[in-house]
This record gives sequence, C-alpha cells and structure tokens, in this order.
Amino acid sequence: MTPSRALETDLYQLTMAAGYFHRGMVDLRATCELFVRRLPKTRRYLVAMGIDAALDWLANLHFAEEDVAFLRSLPALADAMTPAFCDYLRGLRFTGDAWALAEGTVAFENEPFVRITGPIIEAQLAETFLLSTVNHATMIGSKAARVVHAAAPSAVVEFGSRRTHPQAAVDAARWSCAAGFSGTSNVEAGRRHGLPVLGTAAHMWTMAHSDRGAGSGEEQAFANYVATFPNASILLIDTYDTPRGALRAAKAAGAKLKGVRLDSGDLDALSRQVRAILDENGAASAKIVASGDLNEHSIAELRAAGAPIDTFGVGTEVVTSLDAPALSGVYKVVELEDGGARRAIAKFSSGKATFPGVHQVQRVSKDGRFVRDVVALAGETIALAEGESGEALLSPVLTGGARTRPVAPLAEVRARVAAQQAALAPWLLDLAEVGRSSPRYEVKPSPGVEELSAKVRAEVMGGAT
Repeated sequence: MTPSRALETDLYQLTMAAGYFHRGMVDLRATCELFVRRLPKTRRYLVAMGIDAALDWLANLHFAEEDVAFLRSLPALADAMTPAFCDYLRGLRFTGDAWALAEGTVAFENEPFVRITGPIIEAQLAETFLLSTVNHATMIGSKAARVVHAAAPSAVVEFGSRRTHPQAAVDAARWSCAAGFSGTSNVEAGRRHGLPVLGTAAHMWTMAHSDRGAGSGEEQAFANYVATFPNASILLIDTYDTPRGALRAAKAAGAKLKGVRLDSGDLDALSRQVRAILDENGAASAKIVASGDLNEHSIAELRAAGAPIDTFGVGTEVVTSLDAPALSGVYKVVELEDGGARRAIAKFSSGKATFPGVHQVQRVSKDGRFVRDVVALAGETIALAEGESGEALLSPVLTGGARTRPVAPLAEVRARVAAQQAALAPWLLDLAEVGRSSPRYEVKPSPGVEELSAKVRAEVMGGAT
C-alpha cells in the first residue's frame, strides 16, 4: 500500500467527516464539482492541470494507524474520536466515482474540472487536496502555456527552483513541461517525472577562476568547463562583458560549443552582437539561450523584434505565476442522494451562487474553432446550429474507487495543450489584460440548468431574488 497522505487536508474536512459519522449520515451520497469561479484579469483561458495527480491521491486515500493516533491527540477532534469512528477511519477507502477533464484541456470559468460522487464522507475528504493540487497546477500550466505560445518556435526551459519552496519547484517543473516547456533545471523533477534536465554553470564558476592560470580568468573558466563537458558546453558569457565573453567562448570551444547564455542587459541588442561573433569565430552552430526575469510579454517583444534567441529560460514568472498567483477554484456540492432519492443542491450567496444538479460541459466547435461552452445537466442534449459540433468534456476516470483512465503520458498532455490552443480564436491568445470591453469566451448554462436553478431557488428561498 502506498504511504498515507490523508492528513494533507484541512481540519474542517475531518470535523465534518466526524459529524456525518456520529449523526447517522454515513450512507448519504454526495456529488461535488470543482470549478473556477472567475478567471484572473490576466487570463483569457486556463489549462486544466493536476487532475491526474489529484485522482491518484483519491484512489489511494487511506488512514494509517499513526494518522488516527495523531487525530486522537487534537483537542478539536477529541470528542469525536470514539473507538467506532477510529475504526471507520482505519477502514476508509474511496469507493465513489469521478469524472474529469483530460489533463491539458483548455477550460473557462464556472465549468467543472472534476466531478466526484460517493458517500458523503469520502466526497468531503476529497475537497482540500483536489483544490490544492488542481488550483496550483492549473495556475502554473496556464502561465506556462502563455509563455510557450509567446516564444514559439523558440524553446523554453523552466529555471524557477530558487523562487519557490522545494516541493512546489518539482511540481512547477512538471506542469510547465506538460504545458510545452522543453525541460527543467530541477534535477529531482527530472528523476520523478521523467523530464529533460538542462542547465549550465553559474557566474560563480567564472568568478572562481579570477586568479587561476595564465590569461583571463574568464578564458580559463571557459576552457576548464569545455574540458570537463566536451559534449555539453553551454557557457554563461555575461559575467563581465558579454560580447567579449562570446568571443572567449568561441575561442575556448570552437565548433564544440553547444551554446551560450545571456542573463542580463539588452537581450535584443546583445543577442545580435553575440550571434555575429559566434558565426565569425567558428561557432555558427552554437545556440543562444536568454534568461533573466523573462515572461510572456518580454519574450513576445524579443520575438517580434527578431532577436536571434533559440531558447528562453523562465523561472520566477512561471513558478509563481507572478501576474496571477492564485485561482478562485472551489469545490461545491451539487446533489445529494438519500435512500435512492436525489435532491439537487445549490448555493445562492451573493457573488458566489452555484448551479444545482450534476453537470457535463459541452464544447461547441465550428470550422475547427471553439465557439462556446455550455454547462448542461448530465445527459442533457444541447441545441447546435448548422455546421456546429458538440463534445462532452468530462469523462469517467474513477469507478468504484478504481481508475478507469490511465495517467496521461507527458507527450500526450503536451500535444493536447498545443491542439487546444490552436482551436482558440486568435483574440483568446492575446497576452493583454482583459478589460471591460474585451471580448469573452461564452460559457453559459443550458436551458435545463436554468430551469433547475429556478426550481431549487424557489424551494429553498421561496422565490426570493
């Protein structure tokens, strides 16, 4: 059995679980859906990520003996941790069903990414980990997809390990590569997720040679690096003077030089100077890598200017999603089933209302482009205009607690992200912030959802608005 991760959750999931148990609600079944309430102002679309990782956690959900012992020690749970409830937790496994978007699917606000159905305690315990994983992964993946689009056809490498905490760095590398980055500098991410690991030496390597050997310390640093890595020599050339560094790199490695990295200064002007120096000094095949607080906007400017940069290294901006560092992802109950009787559930709080009922996302396309999304009731048929086609986006991924869809290989997710972006209208790929007058992709409830919403509102609020 895999190690327990059941305590990677909020306390209130466990207080509610205990409450359901002690109040005789164990057999009540709930359907809950995870969705993003609204897009950040700097996002016109999202790329759904983290779903496979979240489902793995759910499929392996269990409480180890040490978990139960710790819960018994918490004052907030002391009254509820009876022998019967402890035994229940020891035997708990996820036995429900899950439907979800495929990893890498383009998604929008108010449409389910994941739908969970199962005994209410199991559905409740899923909330925190699913939100934590899917929110973070989607945040990173959506940012990375924008960067990849801006850089194309140049490659992008993830360099952000030093700008976030260690576990987040490993995960950020995974989501970035899934969205189209060509590799990462994070070695553990390479081992754990099978990602290409790429990197050079830092300025410290060059500066450490300042008093060693004859000639320039920089020249000696480059010569020593090439001698150590004759088949992987990418040299950082901006420690002192970038054009001079380019010339010294070319002299040190010649045709063996795989590339040079620029990490400061006017990257457009410097890349042009460096390209000419390399071409004139026997290193025409060497690539130029640029880094230094880059994001999709600065990369797009460099691409538009025609800067001869082959690869961009992006760190801080992608691992923190600096312009949109959080998503408003939520997890809400939409239906309860008690003794075979089903009851649609909704929340009507101001600004936080939800749709009642079990839902499916229907994506409508025409001429190879996404036209609109409809949040419909599961099983509902939506109207299509001439020439339009519809696709149901949620598919079964867990049945009776067991996976029914394997984890998608990285190459498959990357291909999906690229294909989904290609099907977006060009204005959706615009990098500019979304303003009040900006067009928005249409996501609307179906007639069936609207009718059910009105019915549930009337039942719980007496028709109040």
